[in-house]
Amino acid sequence: MVTSPHETSHRIFQDRPELLPPVFEILGVPLPRKATVEVISPDATEIRPLERRVDSVLRVEPPDGDGFLLTIEAQGRKDREKASSWTYYLGYLGAKYDLPVLLLVVCKDRATARWAAGPFRGGYGTWTSIVIHPLVLGPDNVPVITDAAEASRNLAMTAFSAMTHGTHQQAPAILEALAQALGTADQASFKYYSEIMEIGLGNTPARDTWRKLMAVGTYFPGRGTLVEETFLEGKAEGKAESILAVLAARGIDVPEDDARRIAECTDTRTLDLWLQRAVTAASAAEVF
Repeated sequence: MVTSPHETSHRIFQDRPELLPPVFEILGVPLPRKATVEVISPDATEIRPLERRVDSVLRVEPPDGDGFLLTIEAQGRKDREKASSWTYYLGYLGAKYDLPVLLLVVCKDRATARWAAGPFRGGYGTWTSIVIHPLVLGPDNVPVITDAAEASRNLAMTAFSAMTHGTHQQAPAILEALAQALGTADQASFKYYSEIMEIGLGNTPARDTWRKLMAVGTYFPGRGTLVEETFLEGKAEGKAESILAVLAARGIDVPEDDARRIAECTDTRTLDLWLQRAVTAASAAEVF
């Protein structure tokens, strides 16, 4: 799992390649239909210990075999040294894989996005030897998705929208749309997006909003949605652990069958009752 806001900005493309078609449409670059996407090593090192690593590298292969590499960099600020690094990445990877290479730079603020668009020229004096034109995603071209139905159709794009616009005034509306969409999503999708948003929003007010949306068990009251069920499961698990902890602290032996019964109970009201009894019970049997 990703571990930082920087990493989420590029790793989501590795984890959810269905994000590529809408992104390429935004960028105005045609993406071959039914192309397969393969993650390849981001290591662009020739002579160790000189280490050079691009954030993510994807190989995009259409059915006709006319493929290309997509290198993705998450950029949080202007960096004058990036022009030479990007020149190296594109040249090395193109030579290594004998494929055309595109550079996609992902930014969360407008100033960095405008800078990253380049072009970056290399040469001497007035003579230009090479020019780099990165593709750039940022607040100006990533859509603001606030409709739950649209979010349901494209969870990856909505999550990316939320991370890109994390400091935007409409960030809470995007997050609410995503939370509603996850209410009917499958378990794997719910787990992935709830975690990647927790990390991807970084230390921002938007993350506090996201935590509240994920923590409120009555967000979808009585509808049996995945958000509600997951919250209640976690709440029940915490209560069960508390009961067992109280009994252990009081030196009361809990038979294996009783411990299993407590751990597997999902009724929070029953668990509340058992927790009250655990405080004064003389044996595990008196808890039930």
